[in-house]
Amino acid sequence: VLADTFQKAKENLLRQTKNYIFESPYETGSYNLRMLLETPVWHINDYTGEMEGPDAEAEPLTMKECAEVVEQCLFGRSKAVSLCIGNIDEKGSQEVADVISNSFLKKRPLIDDETPRFQTLKMPNKAEALKIFGAETEASEVPVVFEAVAHSESEENNSVELYMQTASSYELGYEGLAIQEVIGSMAYNSAFNQLRTKEQLGYIVSAFGKKTTGNGNAFCVLVQSSNTLPPALEERCLRWVEQFRQEMEDFPPERFASEAAAVRANLLEKDIKLSEEIGAVWGEILMTVPHSEHFKNPVFDRVEKFADVLTLGGDKEGDVSSIKTAEELKKLVLEFYDKYFLSSERRAVSSRVYNRKAKDLFDANVGKPGVISSYSDARKMKQHLASLPTAPYW
Repeated sequence: VLADTFQKAKENLLRQTKNYIFESPYETGSYNLRMLLETPVWHINDYTGEMEGPDAEAEPLTMKECAEVVEQCLFGRSKAVSLCIGNIDEKGSQEVADVISNSFLKKRPLIDDETPRFQTLKMPNKAEALKIFGAETEASEVPVVFEAVAHSESEENNSVELYMQTASSYELGYEGLAIQEVIGSMAYNSAFNQLRTKEQLGYIVSAFGKKTTGNGNAFCVLVQSSNTLPPALEERCLRWVEQFRQEMEDFPPERFASEAAAVRANLLEKDIKLSEEIGAVWGEILMTVPHSEHFKNPVFDRVEKFADVLTLGGDKEGDVSSIKTAEELKKLVLEFYDKYFLSSERRAVSSRVYNRKAKDLFDANVGKPGVISSYSDARKMKQHLASLPTAPYW
């Protein structure tokens, strides 16, 4: 009976894992970006390969093997972090900790160097891409393109996600991260109005700030369309990036101040449910887990400090922001935008997904310099890239 139950569970897991290929094109594109940006990662094929295919047939995944892994996770060497919150006092918290310690933590803990650490890779700018791929990429506005084809024959949509990397959270600091939030907040309506309402490229259009594991940051423009192919979508996204710069130039300083106030209000919105409060506190704790003892203490007022950056005119002791006026905020936003999104130092990657009818276009690009057509290509490129600093910004 147990063997049958295990086999059914394995089949269900395999089916659920493989269902990823039927996701929307823009979700596939986002997944491909993560495979390129982050390290270490395990591709979906690595998971399915444990359950089907030549390797799985030669060495099948067994219930005994799974049980041994569970035992190792629960009773082997580990690093434990816990949170007690709500209707529990210090004495009760200590009792909970004792139960966990006595039941599971019987071996010496992992040292800092054994703790898994995930990082974001630094994408190449145009000059660096030339060194990796050769002179053929010199004319490309986006020197690195990750292409894929939708799995479903009935999929009619194409998609593009234009990813423009800024810097690590450590390098940006409170002020840089706050400016990036303001840009993301202002950009969405402009992108939606231009790319969907006016140009009618597709029903899914967005512009937003994006964080990746290991403190990576970026600004993204995403479009999914049934009437326009990915290269054309990419070109329209690039033209909107230029257009939005002019729009911001024309905005009065007061617009930037009101946008900063709106972002600040959203950051400081109070948690209504206990689960939301737990999630916020636990998130701050988890952010410190990969770090050594120098950064091990959670900063529970981090969001408040972050919001203070967006409080213009502040001059009280302990302020983390030097932005005093709306005019100064506008100047900083435009400088940030020019540096990361419009200069020759821009670190841009495009993730394209074609519908099945356009597969010939995908095939024609396979092997071209700067074009990544498989996870194998992505692994090869990642060997040329350095990682961003993982130190916290607080």
